Amino acid sequence: MDHMDQSAMVFFTLKHLKVGNSMPIYFPQKDSSSSPRLLPRDEAESIAFSLKSLPNLLRFFAFSEDSPQAKAMEGTLRECETESIKGEIKFCATSLESMLDFATNIFGNNDDFKIVATEHHTKSSTLFQNYTMLETPEEIPAPVMVSCHTKPYPYAVLYCHSQLTENKVFKVSLGGKNDDIVTAVAVCHMDTSQWNRNHVSFRVLGI
Repeated sequence: MDHMDQSAMVFFTLKHLKVGNSMPIYFPQKDSSSSPRLLPRDEAESIAFSLKSLPNLLRFFAFSEDSPQAKAMEGTLRECETESIKGEIKFCATSLESMLDFATNIFGNNDDFKIVATEHHTKSSTLFQNYTMLETPEEIPAPVMVSCHTKPYPYAVLYCHSQLTENKVFKVSLGGKNDDIVTAVAVCHMDTSQWNRNHVSFRVLGI
């Protein structure tokens, strides 16, 4: 565990979700004012978004091939183009409209859905620390779920996916060692049988 990338410390099992339990978690606070902007659909679709176009994209955004930005772009494009695992539907949204289209395809005509997100109640520059469970986690019924995560890219890219197998969603109140307070959204995938055995979550959890 000592050599594990701190940013991978975001995984848990159901047994971790108990009042008073402590665990190390990586919780970056995102400043919306400095985050990459979300492009309108027409602008996003005018820019190539594929691994084979990476050399042209690096010239377009004026990044050198060995720059950190280039490596981040390659990682995002590679993840977006990796084939979905069995029982998962995924999509990399490059605009708000395309994200909503994906969610609509998953939820269908059911407009009775709830949007939840992690909330930071204190400002902090500490990215990685021990957090303690302050209250009994609140389970949020989620027979169908779409999760979207921001990915590193010159403009906003959202990695959205939905697993057709059972998931449990919780709202969790956490207190950090440095007095940070976070209300986190925690998702437990109940069936990981189709996941790669080298998935980082298994290494982090030692399973």
